[in-house]
Amino acid sequence: MSVTWEDVIKDRLQLFGHRNWLVIADSAYPAQSQQGLETIVADEEQITALVKTFALLHECKHIKPTIYIDRELTFVSEEDAPGISSYQKQLTELLHGYEVRALPHEEIISRLDRVGQLFRVLLVKTKMQIPYTSVFFELECGYWNAQAEDRLRTAMGSTNGEMDGLGVAEVIVRE
Repeated sequence: MSVTWEDVIKDRLQLFGHRNWLVIADSAYPAQSQQGLETIVADEEQITALVKTFALLHECKHIKPTIYIDRELTFVSEEDAPGISSYQKQLTELLHGYEVRALPHEEIISRLDRVGQLFRVLLVKTKMQIPYTSVFFELECGYWNAQAEDRLRTAMGSTNGEMDGLGVAEVIVRE
């Protein structure tokens, strides 16, 4: 039995946590040389691959995605890239309800390069042949958020390293 691209994503998502990335890319996306970047091929249309990817992400309660798209996407014309209007409409429907950040393509590539130095990135190339259509998922912790982290850091800063009441270290020592 051969392993499908969906099997690879499902496997990696079980391993991945916050700071890992998943990319669903167009067919011309380059194979980056950074060691932490793994590239696989999906013999699928990109929207189909995205629908399947979202389904797999929804199964994972330990992570949630922050989504990035190329800023250039909104400026690509139908004249230069036939099919872009239909793709943009489908992508807009698919991403409805998600926070999506649009950044210049080179900035996203640079982020992936930096991330790949410390963390793993899975890149899935699809059959898409329209430029600037890649969708980038920066994975975050699914059971913790930035507001909770801010409150934690504030509490840590206000105690000067001392704990009020019974601290975790004391509980461990007493048990």
